Amino acid sequence: MAAATLAAIASCALVPATASAKGRPPQPLYWGAVIGKQLTGESPPWDMNALYQFEGLAQKGASLLAFSSPFADCLHEPCSYFPFPTAAMESLRQHGTIPFLTWASQSVPTPANLRESKFRLADVIAGTYDGYIREFAEGAKRWGHPFFLRFDHEMNGFWFPWSEGVNGNKPGQFVKAWRHVHDIFTSVGATNATWVWCPNVDFTRKLTRLHSLYPGDRYVDWTCLDGFNWGATQDSGGWMSFERVFRSTYRRVLKIAPHKPMMIGETASEERGGSKPAWIHHSLKLIPKRFRKVRGLIWFEEDDRGMHWPIESSEASREAFASSIQRSVYRPNEFSGIGPGPIKPPAWP
Repeated sequence: MAAATLAAIASCALVPATASAKGRPPQPLYWGAVIGKQLTGESPPWDMNALYQFEGLAQKGASLLAFSSPFADCLHEPCSYFPFPTAAMESLRQHGTIPFLTWASQSVPTPANLRESKFRLADVIAGTYDGYIREFAEGAKRWGHPFFLRFDHEMNGFWFPWSEGVNGNKPGQFVKAWRHVHDIFTSVGATNATWVWCPNVDFTRKLTRLHSLYPGDRYVDWTCLDGFNWGATQDSGGWMSFERVFRSTYRRVLKIAPHKPMMIGETASEERGGSKPAWIHHSLKLIPKRFRKVRGLIWFEEDDRGMHWPIESSEASREAFASSIQRSVYRPNEFSGIGPGPIKPPAWP
């Protein structure tokens, strides 16, 4: 996510995201969160108690848990590479929660200027990391259970080192890199990975055009969008409803991949500038009705740069989230035995 993407937005009337949605019953959604360290001092799934505490705040079990891993830790030379997180994946599966792994072709710590000369898209395409990628994919295959894999997310922006136009990356390289990594997973038989293509919302139309970044239907199982209501903070354009944040980019993604289910990969609201409880209540009611391709939702439950994203930023916000997520359309942690991937949208029990 990036505040720069939430610059001035032209006002427009609030209309249904899809006119054909009128009168049709809502379809069920997976739901969950990416959870920071503020609850227990460590993030889940590394500390499952943090997930349990979040579920206590929400008063419902989560069917998704999002967490992330870069390729490598390069704090010290030589770099060490992060393996497939089998134990963490299994902890979530046994809880009935589907893992949602954000995996990124970068190292930590990432330089502030994004100049990662070892981790350019051209290096991924050329096969520099094929051995590591293959080992990671083989780990996924050995574990054998379905999970979502969000690879190199928010690629249409300029704030990550895998985006075109930064770090020496050139137009066309993102798609080639994505396909190359996907092909390695296919070659080793790691078909339990469900591939999630996840750009950032772009209502200013100043980011890289989405059509040029889409790897193609053969290489994508779910589409996805990240977007936030920054409220009266930073250069955000002011308080915005969920619909204003997502509507225009949602429609563009539907034109690119009309038959793919969609995930909201990250969303949250600030407290400052409006009523966060009302924002939460309205959003969770609106999504199943007007954003009907969205079949999964992940709340950004992290303390990040002084923003008030977590649901417990106020008791009123926590209560609004807990009461809204109780609706049966948001499915609980009931997916320990989910079938082989690619993962399909949830069905009514």
